[in-house]
Amino acid sequence: MGFAQLVIGPAGSGKSTYCSSLQKHCETVGRNIHIVNLDPAAERFDYPVAMDIRELVSLEDVMDQFGLGPNGGLIWCMEHLEDNLDDWLGEELENYMEDDYLVFDCPGQIELFSHVPVLRNFVNHLKSKNFNVCAVYVLDSQFMTDVTKFISGCMASLSAMIQLELPHVNILSKMDLVTNKKDIEDTFSLRCMFSLSRHVLSPSVEYISCTSSEAISLWYLYPDSQFLLSELNQRMAPRFANLNKALIELVDEYSLVSFVPLDLRKKQSMIYILSQIDTCIQYGEDKDVKVRDFEEGSGDD
Repeated sequence: MGFAQLVIGPAGSGKSTYCSSLQKHCETVGRNIHIVNLDPAAERFDYPVAMDIRELVSLEDVMDQFGLGPNGGLIWCMEHLEDNLDDWLGEELENYMEDDYLVFDCPGQIELFSHVPVLRNFVNHLKSKNFNVCAVYVLDSQFMTDVTKFISGCMASLSAMIQLELPHVNILSKMDLVTNKKDIEDTFSLRCMFSLSRHVLSPSVEYISCTSSEAISLWYLYPDSQFLLSELNQRMAPRFANLNKALIELVDEYSLVSFVPLDLRKKQSMIYILSQIDTCIQYGEDKDVKVRDFEEGSGDD
């Protein structure tokens, strides 16, 4: 059985940076992973590439040959990949053993994982090759300072969950780059007030004394439905009140979308995220427990 991450998300959300950081982390801890580039428009990488879709098709060549724009050309490239799953991808996968761990760095065109069936068919092909697959949806932390962007991000993530039908881990990336500290702290203060009043989350001393990035992480790890609805109603026309309520209920009541913050300054952040993904795909569950051998007389008296 093989294991795979399908790293998806909007363009510029930090997918390749996540893959690069994951590769460096695994190299440090002595764990072997293979990163696959599925973006036919990619130009450079900060990680060693095990497989590259550009060996099959290049966006630049497709645009020149068919006179397509970037979006149409990318769809054409991915459909060409879909037509060659048995040939190109099948041959490439033969180079890897049963327990190998692959990470697929996908392009950032939202249609690919929310509307068109290309990636879903790609996933089904991996499953047919006995791979356990987890979707890793990467969202830029800029969505955390605006309730409308947050709801939009939740809906895009939910659309990908429905389309791909995979175990799903949502990551809030670039938490180490958050700079608008005043807005973040103000938002967190309001979050604490609403949480206290509704007894949803009682902020402890640890929460109140946390850094700005951590504060904003808590805000979206434990979103308060009443506050989100109030913010939406203030930003949108009254005729959208019922729509706002339905959106908030979808996010809050079904608890289908939640986020894990990724702060590249903190080793524990990557460790925690990787453990969540490994649990989803059952990585390591079939390994034997390592028992340390102690020499006789080496213990304390």
